[in-house]
Amino acid sequence: MSGSEKSELLIHADCVTHIYPDGTKGIHCMYLRIYSHEIVCLCGPNGSGKSTLLEHLNGLLLPTEGVLKVFGKRIDAQNLREIRKEVGLVFQDAESQLFSPTILDDVMFGPLNLGLSMDEAQTRAIWALETVGFNEYKKVPHYLSGGEKKLVAIAGVIAMKPRIIALDEPTANLDSRNARRIEELILKARGELGMSVVVATHDLDLAARIADRVCVVKDGSLIAEGSPAGIFSNRQLMDSAGLEVPTSIWLYNRLYRKNGSGDTSKLPLRMEELAKRIEKDFKKTEDSPEPQRPD
Repeated sequence: MSGSEKSELLIHADCVTHIYPDGTKGIHCMYLRIYSHEIVCLCGPNGSGKSTLLEHLNGLLLPTEGVLKVFGKRIDAQNLREIRKEVGLVFQDAESQLFSPTILDDVMFGPLNLGLSMDEAQTRAIWALETVGFNEYKKVPHYLSGGEKKLVAIAGVIAMKPRIIALDEPTANLDSRNARRIEELILKARGELGMSVVVATHDLDLAARIADRVCVVKDGSLIAEGSPAGIFSNRQLMDSAGLEVPTSIWLYNRLYRKNGSGDTSKLPLRMEELAKRIEKDFKKTEDSPEPQRPD
């Protein structure tokens, strides 16, 4: 989130608990705040409550206890339609969101439900598909690859032009090329489209690269939040949450901090940053004069 952008509180979860019909607590006394123009990564192992929390953000699930406010309004059965115009949700299984004969029909579904005309919905859908880098509108969703299905599912949400988009494990089971496309799209949603983005993920390499703020979820509760560097440099926190540090930080610690060296305020959150540091140090070594033999 740029320091020049005015921060606005969009979502406020205050001690939210959700109990499923079988008595299982999906989340417990959850506190969460989402602000404008930021990417928030909810990080935790499988079963920690990330997906349950996401499904509350647009009213797919309602709290059993506690208060959840979206744009200052307490979310309830009466304002769900209004909330879902502003908060879009992309499931981990993108195929569950694709059900129409063609890709274009799928992406038009949301705008049509907003009350747009057929022509307006088609224009909006084509814009959304082009935004995610997909221009084969007549393809049948069933024959798409996993990465393509994910892109189309995201386009279906973007077409509604929400202020917030929430994604559940957006890069799970994708090859590296498609995972990179999704990552670039998340950054684009915040940067060019002006959306806030909430990402539930156990991929901490991804979280380190994209997050403005990291929220650590364990056993249905939020146990810590902060900057990626602040969270991922806290080894005790990571161990207690059952998480491994991102690869770039693990390597940095092995190379630079084993002897007490290294500045935690400059942790490399991306492999590219670590590579530059190594190249710089290697260049220094190459340029240093040869040690002189003692007489």
